[in-house]
Amino acid sequence: MDEQPSPPLDRRAELSEFLRTRRARLKPEDVGLPDFGRHRRVPGLRREELAQLAGVSVAYYTRLEQGNGRNVSAEVLDAIARALRLTDAEHAHLTHLAKPKAHKKKQSARPQQVRGALRQLLDSMDGIPAYIGGQRTDILAWNRMAAAVFGDWSELAPQERNWARLVFLKPEYHDLFVDWEQKAIDIVCLLRMDAGCRPDDPRLSSLVGELSVKSEDFRRLWATHDVKEKSHGVKRMRHPLVGDLSLQYESFRLPDDSEQSLVTYHAEPGSASAEALRLLASWGTDATRAGATTPQ
Repeated sequence: MDEQPSPPLDRRAELSEFLRTRRARLKPEDVGLPDFGRHRRVPGLRREELAQLAGVSVAYYTRLEQGNGRNVSAEVLDAIARALRLTDAEHAHLTHLAKPKAHKKKQSARPQQVRGALRQLLDSMDGIPAYIGGQRTDILAWNRMAAAVFGDWSELAPQERNWARLVFLKPEYHDLFVDWEQKAIDIVCLLRMDAGCRPDDPRLSSLVGELSVKSEDFRRLWATHDVKEKSHGVKRMRHPLVGDLSLQYESFRLPDDSEQSLVTYHAEPGSASAEALRLLASWGTDATRAGATTPQ
């Protein structure tokens, strides 16, 4: 039986919930307003207070928070973003939800392709775990060191090469990341950004539906409506073969395809993590298949 396509995400509901959750996290004193009422029926700012800060009527803001972003101007969105203290990523997400760009039909069904030169670049990065990420947190291409650190993704079906599925549905990834919660938050934030850009993407809707059914943690984090771009930082891992790893990651959005990013990991020179990476590099493909049989 053919799998039925998932319905698209409700853009109006997404806009409504995003604004409501951003408003709920602010208190009057956070934005310089007096708090005259101790008994608030809902957390955060009232709609009247937010409208006052943004310089729009209460009725106008109420319509927007109910998901009606039709004909809203960029200037009004900018004012609301400032009033809500939105980050750049949140501001972009609000704009995508309120003023969606027209996409060609079936654009999201087009296979994601990685240029041959990029694959060569990955292979040439000796000792540096690196991969190309795409839409929906898909993993499109990777090098030998990435497989040694994260597992041999070539053994997975193409649809399973996806960070969201790995983090929320694979117990071994729960064990791999020392701060699994933060990794999970990062993944959900990226999916939310993707959903704002492509609410009509059936594969994204299917992925969100699957994870919502199978993972309570995903449902909890998805309900926060938090968004952010992947940039740089430090990831601490507990590798089954070499033990603790502390790796710095960098994310580079590709200039000719903004939906793809090159992500690299490296260790501080002379550190125990750098030595561990050298050890994994010397084992090569054996490092991805050794499992729990750590050398004594």
